[in-house]
Amino acid sequence: CLSMAVWDLSVNVEELGAEAPPLKVSVTSDLHIGGVILKVVEKTQIQKDWSDHALWWEQKQQWLLKPSWTLDKCGIHADARLCLTPQHKPVRLVMPNGTTIRLRVCFSSPVFRTVVGICKLLNIRHPEELSLLRPAEEKKKKKQKDEEEEVFDITSAPLPTGSIVKLSNGMPAFFAESPQMENVYKMLSVSQPAPPPETIAKMYRPTSKVDKAQVNGRWLDSSRSLLQQGIKENDKLFMRFKYYSFHDLAPQFDAVRLTQLYEQAKWAILLEEIDCTEEEMMLFAALQYHIGKVSMTEQLVASCPAMDDLDSALQCLEVKMEGEASADEMLDTMTAPELHDYLKIFRPKKQTLKKYKQFWFTFKDTSISYYKSKEESCKEPIQQMNLKGCEVAPDVSVAAQKYCIRLLIPEPEGMNEVYLRCDNEQQYSKWMAACRLASKGKTLADASFASEVQSIQSFLAMQKTTPGSKAVANDESINTHSLVSPRYQKKYKPKQLSPRILEAYQNVAQLSLTDAILKFLQIWQALPDFGISYFVVRFKGARKDEVLGIANNRLIRIDLTVEDVVKTWRYNTMRQWNVNWDIKQVAIEFNGNINIAFGCVTADCKIVHEYIGGYIFMSTRNREQNDTLNEELFHKLTGGHDAI
Repeated sequence: CLSMAVWDLSVNVEELGAEAPPLKVSVTSDLHIGGVILKVVEKTQIQKDWSDHALWWEQKQQWLLKPSWTLDKCGIHADARLCLTPQHKPVRLVMPNGTTIRLRVCFSSPVFRTVVGICKLLNIRHPEELSLLRPAEEKKKKKQKDEEEEVFDITSAPLPTGSIVKLSNGMPAFFAESPQMENVYKMLSVSQPAPPPETIAKMYRPTSKVDKAQVNGRWLDSSRSLLQQGIKENDKLFMRFKYYSFHDLAPQFDAVRLTQLYEQAKWAILLEEIDCTEEEMMLFAALQYHIGKVSMTEQLVASCPAMDDLDSALQCLEVKMEGEASADEMLDTMTAPELHDYLKIFRPKKQTLKKYKQFWFTFKDTSISYYKSKEESCKEPIQQMNLKGCEVAPDVSVAAQKYCIRLLIPEPEGMNEVYLRCDNEQQYSKWMAACRLASKGKTLADASFASEVQSIQSFLAMQKTTPGSKAVANDESINTHSLVSPRYQKKYKPKQLSPRILEAYQNVAQLSLTDAILKFLQIWQALPDFGISYFVVRFKGARKDEVLGIANNRLIRIDLTVEDVVKTWRYNTMRQWNVNWDIKQVAIEFNGNINIAFGCVTADCKIVHEYIGGYIFMSTRNREQNDTLNEELFHKLTGGHDAI
């Protein structure tokens, strides 16, 4: 029998130092990867635990993770440059609240699984909602500032590959091993005060949707490993909630998750990444102030039943794939309640002298109809508008007694813009709730209608100011400027801001820490631009760049000249989507033979594809199979190599 040819394989070993020459080991092509590692380790003569080490193939930029595969099967010859290196290495991870942690993460698994491991160590449930971003490229002169930032080291934590022991409050047990470690957990699970206004003013703030699109080009690819994406040991990465679809928030288990989500929302508002009205800003400021105050004494606990509406509200937000209606549902629809009243309507596109005109309106199923008067309502309506899939935004000023609803209703040739003006709070709360439900394809018969009305009313009540509450201002010295965004820091002096924030504070001062954080998140989620991730794209056949907004239930086409919505497409009407990798184009087909295609300008098209597939994946989760994460399905939906 012929014996196999013996040849030399070069392997660099990190433990021997960067300058050390590669080790040469004699091998035959039928030697398996596990055997190669054994030979290399023996040759180093270093006694240590090598179990986390694996071989990295430099030229091919890939890990060799199947120990039973032979060199021949892997396609490795004498010219291969291999490196024996730990699979888990430290990185500096910047959390949503700005805290930087140094911890060991997996460099050899797909980033999706690396994030699952990080979340396991930090006690964050539903890791599929988060991901990692590269840092923005910094100008060289900022170097010295980098050295000053405080880094909390938890590299002594166990590797997330095994099971992590947890205490009753969900805190992983290793955090209880020393006061320093407990302090790190506290940094993550307790809201941190905002830095001084000068610091906030120096931070980067996007001024347009194109600016907002830049950050989304920095997401890492979930299906490839850190090392394959050029990330090195001790590099800085940012961890953020990527998908705005928060499943099953339970404050008693989610101290870190809820605190970091609140911090991400807070910073989005402080850095003007999301627009809000002045009244909303004062309310956000009051809630921040209150949360900062009660964080010193209170812990996050199970929320009161009223706040579970947030959970059901979030459930409604999730994309529901349209199924067939059951007999019960059809009965409900036939006997569904209606709304009718005199309201005023204004359509900006129609050039009329008089802005608002009064008509008799009826709301049935998911449609609004209007007539000249109540008496005419038995005849044909002047117009009927189906709100399914429309964009709904409040246009409200409690102080000015202005209660308007802005609707953008999808039509074949674009979006029809309509404003409805209500006379008072009660009327506004009902019609706004009805519009919100209708936009998600739900009728007034839906169980969540009453709680939607209730939450709108409580939000309006919080914006009311009660005269005579001036006395409070004296004993409360508040640093108002760290509570509002730079736009309002410029607009008002501290002595003008303080009383306004304290007036709003009167309305939230009784809330517990848990309810205050949930309230903050609820108001954030009600903002018109909530949860939209922007990308600059070029639609097929178009002459200029446009912006694509990706939300948890729809895609939004935005014209850059007016920065307004031109068209929306719902995921539940999507038939298939794929990427043509040769020309880097994303193609999507919707029901009714609607096809769109676009190339991506500010991000790799894999990122866009992954975002869309990721949201479809989020909508497949349900409460029963809470803790089993279907990673295979995630990769199937986000991989982009085959059409679904």
